[in-house]
Amino acid sequence: MKKLRDTNTLTLAAMLTALGIVLGFLKIPINQIIEIRFGSLPIGIAGMSLGPGIAAIVGALTDIGGYLVKPTGPFFPGFTISGIVSGLIFGFILYNKKPTLARIVAAEAVHTLIVGIIMNTYWLDMMYIKKGFFVTLVARLPKELVMLPINILMLYIVLEAFGRIKTYARV
Repeated sequence: MKKLRDTNTLTLAAMLTALGIVLGFLKIPINQIIEIRFGSLPIGIAGMSLGPGIAAIVGALTDIGGYLVKPTGPFFPGFTISGIVSGLIFGFILYNKKPTLARIVAAEAVHTLIVGIIMNTYWLDMMYIKKGFFVTLVARLPKELVMLPINILMLYIVLEAFGRIKTYARV
């Protein structure tokens, strides 16, 4: 965590955290169940440019900050853990590597499987639904599978653009 003492690293992490909080409130509803969300994009950028440790911190702070800005129910630390795991996944797969389509597909697929399908389904079942994990999983699985290619496309576009910006900005 030596990078945490670097001013550029702290500044970028803080900006990505703030951006993640703001983007967490933006959504484009497709129908009653499916909506396009943008909150994980800054965590993906943090994973690619800052590494898994700092991306995990960005993921956690994005969740906590989003709750502090606009609480939508009781605070539940499970979603903070999901933010940490998101940062770790993006960091381990994308850090210091060119954001190729194959890497982004792998990162987003692992993220969707572990965080979207398993962890968040478990947290939602634990908090609200209480019908059993597999009942909740069957209900959420189609949504996650529909969103996977959309999330891949969004992350690819953002990471490609950030890679070009990073070259000129010396981040």
